[in-house]
Amino acid sequence: MDQKTGESGIGIGIGIGIGTGLGIDRRALVAASVTVALWASAFVSIRASAAHYGPGALALGRLLTASVALGAVLLVKRTPLPPRQAWPGILASGVLWFGLYMVTLNWGEQGVDAGTAAMVVNIGPIVIALLSGWLLKEGFPPMLLAGMGVSFAGAVVVGMSTSKGGGSSLTGVLLCLVAALAYGAGVVSQKPALRHADPIQVTTYGCFVGTACTLPFAGQLLTQLPHAPLSATLNMVYLGLFPTALAFTTWTYALSRTTAGRMGATTYAVPAVVVLIAWFALDEIPGPLTLLGGAICLTGVAVSRRRRRSGVPAGAAVAAAK
Repeated sequence: MDQKTGESGIGIGIGIGIGTGLGIDRRALVAASVTVALWASAFVSIRASAAHYGPGALALGRLLTASVALGAVLLVKRTPLPPRQAWPGILASGVLWFGLYMVTLNWGEQGVDAGTAAMVVNIGPIVIALLSGWLLKEGFPPMLLAGMGVSFAGAVVVGMSTSKGGGSSLTGVLLCLVAALAYGAGVVSQKPALRHADPIQVTTYGCFVGTACTLPFAGQLLTQLPHAPLSATLNMVYLGLFPTALAFTTWTYALSRTTAGRMGATTYAVPAVVVLIAWFALDEIPGPLTLLGGAICLTGVAVSRRRRRSGVPAGAAVAAAK
């Protein structure tokens, strides 16, 4: 998930967090690792572009770039349209996740600091667990819920450690909350679509839908584009090609091979990876509290896949039945 998520552990944390049935699905592990790394890298690019592009313009530019890249892949592969049964999920995820989430989070972060935004948006995986357990009949494995609680506590610690304190507007908090709800509902919408269409179809057409939803910001983008420095525009292009086109595709691939609840829990690893990227790319040395919060996030991911005494992971029967 881009942005301040838990846009949502690459090593052992994700390895424990992804699985189907009785073992680790290594292809899903690689896909989820790519997603987490790229969504985390989006922090640097968003900071570099946000001062020059408005929330809607940045979302549209990012989605346009991703749509061109993904559309080219479809043409080269001669991929047909998704079947009719997949379209409700594609439309819902396109409107909620690609469209509403990206705009509202960009907008919300203008009124709240990074720590507050991270804490609010990390409600998303909890929304995923609750909605997928209810609507997708994935159940509510106790260890998954416990792990998500631990990870959320870690996200709060990271948020507290990076918060500048004060100045958070109620509007900004509410917008981040809307973004978190849109993110969670968008993920749950994707899962049924993946029963009928492959990951590249679900990602590409969802991106097309999100792009259409953000077209009202075309005037703003055209106005700001000539005045933005080349670095900001290149960062917007990067956001479209990698954290969106590539990372959302690897996300849907991994989601197609596990449950929505477990994928949601895995995105709690994003804040820990952001800390590492900021450390190396921005020379922002994390403090002890930040490192502690990152460790707690990874512990929660591990707890979410802890085995029961019988040796079968919680919820494995549900995963195997999918």
